[in-house]
Amino acid sequence: MEVAFVYDLRDDYRAMGWSEEALAEFDSAETVEAVAAALQRAGASVACIGHGRALAARLVAGQRWDLVFSIAEGASGRSREAQVPALCELFDQPYAFSDPLTMAATLDKAVAKRIVRDAGIVTAPFAVLDTVEAAQALDMAFPLFVKPVAEGTGKGCSLASRVTGRAALCTATADLLARFRQPVLVESFLPGREFTIGLLGTGAAAEVIAVLEVTVARGGGATVYTFDDKEECETRVHYALATDAEARAAAAGAVAAYRILGCRDAARLDFRSDARGVPHFLEVNPIAGLHPTHSDLPILTRQSGRSYDWLIAGILHSAMQRYPRPVPLALAAG
Repeated sequence: MEVAFVYDLRDDYRAMGWSEEALAEFDSAETVEAVAAALQRAGASVACIGHGRALAARLVAGQRWDLVFSIAEGASGRSREAQVPALCELFDQPYAFSDPLTMAATLDKAVAKRIVRDAGIVTAPFAVLDTVEAAQALDMAFPLFVKPVAEGTGKGCSLASRVTGRAALCTATADLLARFRQPVLVESFLPGREFTIGLLGTGAAAEVIAVLEVTVARGGGATVYTFDDKEECETRVHYALATDAEARAAAAGAVAAYRILGCRDAARLDFRSDARGVPHFLEVNPIAGLHPTHSDLPILTRQSGRSYDWLIAGILHSAMQRYPRPVPLALAAG
């Protein structure tokens, strides 16, 4: 089978003068090489295309493939993760992962929280702020957690994101509004355990790969999982498989959220518990990072006893079920 591999390479945007924080969601050359090699081992002939604009040029020129496998985040806009799937649908090109509606809805954390809340999935009280004046008038109990409404990879999350008073809330809101030029999500701070859950498959066939508990190696009471922690996870973060009742509740919530949001093929969902040990939905990443050793989804796959090749082949297999005459895949044994 012929697979077009689409991605946003960090080096390309670094050469354009982007900051390291702005580059965080994009992929390293090491990730691109690892995914391409795993796709080949799954039986695919891989064309490395690059970013969405390069894919557009190829599609306009009349090129087609059995499948587009895109981990491209998009460069700008609240719906940037939906750009490649929308392009594929415009040209009737089969593709992996979620459709444009799901990609756009999940990148905006407030939209995703409204959808899962209306479906009965527990999520913390929240508000969306467009101005510092809105922060001054906000009627929510402290402590609160503040972050950009439509960013990933922990961008905008720092120790200053946990605020305990009005002045700190206004300062954090002003900083994020200026840096990210988008609304700010404010939610009740959850002091309990943090879980990240990987899922594989689509609809009724979607299953949990594993639940990881995320613990930051930092003292001083309640901690937050920051952008810097994610970037330096090898030395700052401890990941451990979790199978107890609280972890199973997080997994059940993740499956429900995955299905109600329409996620397909694979995704990673984050939950955090309140003081009573009740897991709350935080967010979902429908195109989770795929670096073999640095990204959470491959980490939890490996800790579950399965291989990186098993994960990539499983995503391919799930995607091809949506299209006529699916091509047999060399699924890894795990």
